[in-house]
Amino acid sequence: MPRQKSISKALEVSGMVLDLEKASLKKKDGEVHLTPKETKLMALLMKNVGKVVSRSELMQEVWNTEYLGDTRTLDVHICWLRQKIEENPRVPEFILTRRGQGYELRI
Repeated sequence: MPRQKSISKALEVSGMVLDLEKASLKKKDGEVHLTPKETKLMALLMKNVGKVVSRSELMQEVWNTEYLGDTRTLDVHICWLRQKIEENPRVPEFILTRRGQGYELRI
């Protein structure tokens, strides 16, 4: 299981550091700035690294809603996050879709 620790206002998982105050993610090839929703999504995925986080949990924690009718907004935000952290967003290595379940952060 990858190393996970919380440092003041930051989360670190296997060399990826999410600064919650600055809304930035540092990784070995640089730093990217995230929107507030992207920061919440990434934090939730990092806190559950290696586990599938359900769509309903993501919607509830990030958007404070249990509505799952049209969750296209979740898919769009995951897409934006992948564009910022994946080498090839069309073939993600870090944020994986688990069809019918949710998303998983793999490090």
